[in-house]
Amino acid sequence: MRKIISLLLVLLVLPLASFAQSLDGLDFISPFHDGVAAIKKGETWSFISEQGELLFDFRKDLVVADIKGKKYPVFNSNRCLISKKEEGITYFGYIDKKGKAVLESQFLNATAFNNGKATVVKLYKNVLGRNDVLDKQMIEYNYMEVAIDTNGEIVHYFDEKPTHVTLEKNFLKKPPKIKSKFISDNLVATQNEDKTWTIKKYKL
Repeated sequence: MRKIISLLLVLLVLPLASFAQSLDGLDFISPFHDGVAAIKKGETWSFISEQGELLFDFRKDLVVADIKGKKYPVFNSNRCLISKKEEGITYFGYIDKKGKAVLESQFLNATAFNNGKATVVKLYKNVLGRNDVLDKQMIEYNYMEVAIDTNGEIVHYFDEKPTHVTLEKNFLKKPPKIKSKFISDNLVATQNEDKTWTIKKYKL
């Protein structure tokens, strides 16, 4: 009798478990990249595995990429680009497939990872001194375009010197343009002021 009851419970629970894993009302489903597919519901995004498992709750901070005319977030090298706004300035970072921020939003611009590397606009804060009259620090901000690995370590400097930036929303209305990109494992292309391109060998 106990075996029959146990069997009935299993038969009742299995359909419910299968139903709990279903996803409906989706507005978009991307192709699979890096073993996962982006899914959209309303204005929020998440990802599913190849087994149909939801990786994390739907969220609004995933950055979409334009891929063959379709716009959706992607994972590459186990990293997905995110963004957030602070005092009108947009900062970029990366999450892993658990939805954990492995690189907090700190870059003024950033690309998706490709083969373990990404190009970011890294912000540098320099304390020049202190204004005793206003009772506050005097701070200068600069940025440089660099390549990072998946741990956030800099592996290459694209810029030879830093660029000054006023870190206020009225001056920095959009992210600084990224001018450099990897075109192979060994080559880097950088756009010049006259819109031409320069190709250099990438060196670790």
